[in-house]
Amino acid sequence: MKITWRTVAPLGIWLAIYLVPAPAGLNANQWHYFALFAAVIAGLILESMPVGAVGLIGLTVAGVMGYVDPDPNKSLRWMLGGFSESTVWLIVGAFVFSIGYRKSGLGRRLALMLVRGLGRSTIGLGYAVAFSDLVLAPATPSNTARSGGTIYPIVSNIPRIYGSEPGPTAGKIGTYVMWTAFATTAVTSSLFLTALAPNAAALSIAKKIVNVEIGWAQWLFGFAPLGIPLLLLVPLLAYVICRPQVKEGPEIVTWSSGELAAMGPPSRHEWIMAGLVVLAMFLWITGANPAISLPMLGSNFINPTMVVFVVITLMLVTGIIEFDDIVAEKSAWEVFFYFTSLLTLSSGLNEIGFIKWVAEGYAKPLATVTPTIGMILLVSFFFWVHYFFSSITSHAAAVLPVVLAVGTGIPGLSVPTLTLLCVYSLGLMGVISPYATGPAPMYFGSGYIGKGDFWKFGLIFGLIYFAGLLVIVLPWLQLLGW
Repeated sequence: MKITWRTVAPLGIWLAIYLVPAPAGLNANQWHYFALFAAVIAGLILESMPVGAVGLIGLTVAGVMGYVDPDPNKSLRWMLGGFSESTVWLIVGAFVFSIGYRKSGLGRRLALMLVRGLGRSTIGLGYAVAFSDLVLAPATPSNTARSGGTIYPIVSNIPRIYGSEPGPTAGKIGTYVMWTAFATTAVTSSLFLTALAPNAAALSIAKKIVNVEIGWAQWLFGFAPLGIPLLLLVPLLAYVICRPQVKEGPEIVTWSSGELAAMGPPSRHEWIMAGLVVLAMFLWITGANPAISLPMLGSNFINPTMVVFVVITLMLVTGIIEFDDIVAEKSAWEVFFYFTSLLTLSSGLNEIGFIKWVAEGYAKPLATVTPTIGMILLVSFFFWVHYFFSSITSHAAAVLPVVLAVGTGIPGLSVPTLTLLCVYSLGLMGVISPYATGPAPMYFGSGYIGKGDFWKFGLIFGLIYFAGLLVIVLPWLQLLGW
C-alpha cells in the first residue's frame, strides 16, 4: 500500500488526542477510546484505505486494547456483536435485492418507465425518485427497507440508461439521482411518525420521562410546514449542489420507449421478482404492526430483516439469483464490514460512558440561560452529536433522556416543543454521514457519490435541514402553543 498524507493523517489525529491528558470526568481508557474513534472517522473521510478495512482495523484495535471490556473473551464478544445486528443484514439484503432487480430485468424495465414518463429533464427524474419514497413512507416503518430495499434497487438502474456508471462518469447524472433518493428518505422519515421505527421509540421515552404524548396526526401537523417544502426543494437543491452534467434528454424519452418495446412483455422472472417485491412490501407494512395477525407465520410480528431472508431464499429457489451472485457482490460485503465496525465502535462510546459525559458537560451551563437560547442549544446538541452514532435508535435512547431532563430544569422552556424538535430531528439527522442511518451505507457504497462528496453533501443538507427546524418548525410550534 502506498503511504500518503491521507494514510498518516488519521494516525496523527489519534496520537494528538491520545497524548492530551484525559479531561476531568473521563479516565484514560475512555479518552484513548475516543482518540481511536476520531482516527477511524478521519480515515473514512480521507479515504486512507478501503472503508471496510478502516472500520475493521479500528474495531480490532479497540478489542485488543480492551477499551470497552478488559476481559479478552468479553471484548471479543463485543467486537463480534455488531455482525449479528439486524440492521446490518437488512442492508446486505437490500444489495441482494438489487441483484434480483438487475438479473430479472425488472429494475431496467421500471427505470425505463420512469425515464419515459419523467426523463425529459433531470429535475423531472429527481421528483419521480422523491415522490416514490413519499408514497411508501407512511406505511413503511423501516427506512432501510423503504429506501434501501425498494427505492435503491430501482433508481440504481436509471443512471446506466444515460451512460452514467459508478466512477468517472457518475457525475453525468448518477450522483444527482442517488443523492436525491438518499436526501429524500431523511425528510420522509421525519414527516411521518410511522416512516422510521425510532420515532415511536423516542416518543415512548418522552412519555416516560416528561409525560409528553404525541399522536400520528399531531406529529404530521407539527412537521408539515417544513417537511412539505423540503420534499419540493430536495430535488432542486440536489440539482444545484450535485451539478449533473446531463440537464435534459428528450431523445432519451424516445429511446426508452423503443427499449421498452424491444423488451417485450414482462418475462417470467420479472413477474416472479415483482411478486416477491410485493410480498416484501406487504410483510414490511403488516408484519411491523403487532396488531395485525399473521397466523401463517406463527406470530403477530415479523422483523424487517427476517423478511429480507425470506425473500432472498425465494429468489434462490426460483432461480432469480444464484448464490454465486451474492458472494460476488463486492459492494455489499464492503459495506457489511464497514457498517458493522462503525455500528460497534459508536455503540462503544455509549457503553463506556463517553456520550453521557459529553451530554452532562454540555448541559450544566444551560441551567441559567433563557428558554429560547436553551431550546436552540439543546436541539443543536441533540442533532449534531449524531456524528458519534451509527444508530438512530441508540442515539435516541442515550441522548434524548438527558436533553429532556435538562430542558425541564430551564424555567419557562416548553418541554412539548423541545420533545417535538428532538424527535423530528431523528429522520433529518440521517443525512449527515455515511453511517448515520440504515440506507446511508448503501448509497455511500454505490460508487455514484464520491466518498468526500458524501461528507460534504451531508454537511450541507444537514445544515439546511437543521436551519429549517429552528427557523420554521420552532416558531410554528410556538404559534400553536405546543
